[in-house]
Amino acid sequence: MSKHCLAWVLAHPDDESFGSACAIKEAATRGNKTVLLVATDGEAGKTGYLGPMSKAELAAKRREELKEASRILGLSAITTLGYPDGKLAEIPILELENQIVRFINAHSAQVVITFGEDGVSGHPDHIAIHQATTKAVTGGACPTVEKLYYYFNPFQSKPKHKPSVRIPVSTHWETKVKALLAHESQLISIDPVFGYLDSPNSFPLSLQEEAFVLAWQHGEYFPTREESFFTDHLR
Repeated sequence: MSKHCLAWVLAHPDDESFGSACAIKEAATRGNKTVLLVATDGEAGKTGYLGPMSKAELAAKRREELKEASRILGLSAITTLGYPDGKLAEIPILELENQIVRFINAHSAQVVITFGEDGVSGHPDHIAIHQATTKAVTGGACPTVEKLYYYFNPFQSKPKHKPSVRIPVSTHWETKVKALLAHESQLISIDPVFGYLDSPNSFPLSLQEEAFVLAWQHGEYFPTREESFFTDHLR
């Protein structure tokens, strides 16, 4: 029986591998249930080294890539919503919020992980998911949730909040590399960020750990503490 259910709520296929591959793998290795909600199929993204594709072809390709990455990471379940890529900010926030509430409640998740206020990269889809997920969790509609975490942005020069959870990439480096490589259509974007995946040291220093900010716990916003996703007793 799983210790806890950890739910990732993200915008695009590959968001899970970029920011959370090691965290997901570690959670699964420790016997937790790990589930993922992805709002779009990423059809507006680049096709990279694969050459031209239609949006429908790229969407299908990216769904398959996500399925393979999820298998590598040990995710228990994936839900995709199929909203238009690049247009999540145009979806009524209540609609997104309700979709997220249904997903979280369906899995009775205790921990939820999503983007921070700036979406890490400033992508409007990331920010829309941040806003809707935060409302879903803090609004009282997800009674099983005990903690909400945000991806820490490693590129900020003066971060507003310090990470509470830090996971060295070296912990599951081979898994992270395999998960990133599974997103074949996105390698042209992955390579400049992570180098060419030769070793953990090929990652820039800022990316040699996955870090997460504890944004909310039992009604308290941004409690300052260092901790783990994986404690036996979340409360």
